[in-house]
Amino acid sequence: MAWQGWPALWQWVAGSWLLLVLVLVLLVRPRGCRARPGLRGLLMAHSQQLLFRIGYSLYTRTWLGYLFYRQQLRRARNRYPKGHSKTQPRLFNGVKVLPIPVLSDNYSYLIIDTQAQLAVAVDPSDPRAVQASIEKEGVTLVAILCTHKHWDHSGGNRDLSRRHRDCRVYGSPQDGIPYLTHPLCHQDVVSVGRLQIRALATPGHTQGHLVYLLDGEPYKGPSCLFSGDLLFLSGCGRTFEGNAETMLSSLDTVLGLGDDTLLWPGHEYAEENLGFAGVVEPENLARERKMQWVQRQRMERKGTCPSTLGEERSYNPFLRTHCLELQEALGPGPGPTGDDDYSRAQLLEELRRLKDMHKSK
Repeated sequence: MAWQGWPALWQWVAGSWLLLVLVLVLLVRPRGCRARPGLRGLLMAHSQQLLFRIGYSLYTRTWLGYLFYRQQLRRARNRYPKGHSKTQPRLFNGVKVLPIPVLSDNYSYLIIDTQAQLAVAVDPSDPRAVQASIEKEGVTLVAILCTHKHWDHSGGNRDLSRRHRDCRVYGSPQDGIPYLTHPLCHQDVVSVGRLQIRALATPGHTQGHLVYLLDGEPYKGPSCLFSGDLLFLSGCGRTFEGNAETMLSSLDTVLGLGDDTLLWPGHEYAEENLGFAGVVEPENLARERKMQWVQRQRMERKGTCPSTLGEERSYNPFLRTHCLELQEALGPGPGPTGDDDYSRAQLLEELRRLKDMHKSK
């Protein structure tokens, strides 16, 4: 009787699914909600942390996370049949970078050697959208570069690697990336035609998070950074599997790159992030100019990537933890008398706390 085990199995599935939904509901605090003072508020904070850890484990370590991703994918395809944003490719000397809007705010990318007609996909979370771009460009997909394991970045690995039998799936072996075939370490280089792409280890968001740097020298153009969930326009990713020191070290890895490096992030968060940056540094004129441009873009549902690392240094608060202006803007340090200066890691933690408060208003 092969079906005898199904009732118990589906009870477990339903219970786990309800727990995951409950965790997600509790993690999204309603607008206007404020933390309660005293012991009750402390207990609520600890309960939220515990529920988050349970939900995160279910999302990343069980197939319930995949089911949740599939639900996100269906909803996004129905809501945005042509993608959440209008994007424009960048064409250099024989190299093309094509942003592909997927899910509700993610970006996947095709990096194309236009002479060899070979393509590399970065974080192909919606295989249907990525495949449509491959066919439209008339290229052969030979590699997938995955920044990290989260389903909204790795969900298309299976379908695309099955469809393109010679396609290799690259990523960190520390991250449990689905259908990984070619593990990468820090400073490893992937070569496809004229494309030379270096993997940089940037843990914090996940333990094995990688960013990918396309070297501009072979095609005499700017280098391109595909940053996944490490760095966004005027923002940075949450620290799910590390601490502030880990994330700060990863951001410093990016800060060591050239000002003309193009930043291709994993999400369209520009308007929200620049709004928060304006709360932190309201007198920052570079931020104000960028915000005006972003608002014009978003009014027409146009994408905002890429920016440059030079721009990001001027207005992204998470890249400005070494700046005296930011230290002064945040006021007294964390010591009991308020006389101590923030360390850069403490400054990063304070920025994240303020960002979460800003988002909940």
